[in-house]
Amino acid sequence: MSRRDKTHEQLQVRIGYNFADPDLLNRALTHSSAVSPGKRVERSYQRLEFLGDRVLGLVVADMLYKRFPKANEGELSRTLNTLVRKETCAVIARQLEVGPELILGESEARTGGAEKEAILGDVTEAIIGAIYLDGGLEEARTFIERHFEEFIADGQTHRADAKTTLQEWAQARGLEPPTYALVERTGPDHAPEFTIAIDLAGFDRISATGPSKKIAEHKAAEDFLRRQKVWKES
Repeated sequence: MSRRDKTHEQLQVRIGYNFADPDLLNRALTHSSAVSPGKRVERSYQRLEFLGDRVLGLVVADMLYKRFPKANEGELSRTLNTLVRKETCAVIARQLEVGPELILGESEARTGGAEKEAILGDVTEAIIGAIYLDGGLEEARTFIERHFEEFIADGQTHRADAKTTLQEWAQARGLEPPTYALVERTGPDHAPEFTIAIDLAGFDRISATGPSKKIAEHKAAEDFLRRQKVWKES
């Protein structure tokens, strides 16, 4: 058994699903840069990503519909968009330590492809697509519920529009739009933490930390809105 095959076995343990067809997982981890042009459609993760994105959207929509019976369509849509975006998927890929398992072309590997947020987000969706094809919707649902639950439980229902709300609030007061600055990046490559600060003229700086820049920005915006009593404490 090859080293990569053994690594895939360990990854399956972290994923929480054993593939009847391990080649599906192999494809889900294969970037187009590692495949000859004539075989990219067949052998890279692109088609699995397409499928997994749709499965993810359906399952999360169902979770939100059941979890928030009083939420209207707009609220559900904003929360859905937060949970299924690439940044959230990339966080999950890092939690699963997917980066070292990726099959990348030489150039992509040399430029840090294993840590690129877009690639990690795509691969999470591809893994969902692979699970769906291998085990059906219920197995895919189990994976999604296990790994996305924390983002729902963490109270991220406002994160899709916190930055927009803050910008509109500042504009209504004749202020320049707030700016976001990276203060610090800590943690290992597979589980980084980003601290982002908001600067808005006339107000004390406020910062927040999250597993991606986007999540930290939205969290800082939420904290600013709560500090100014624009939003109530949740």
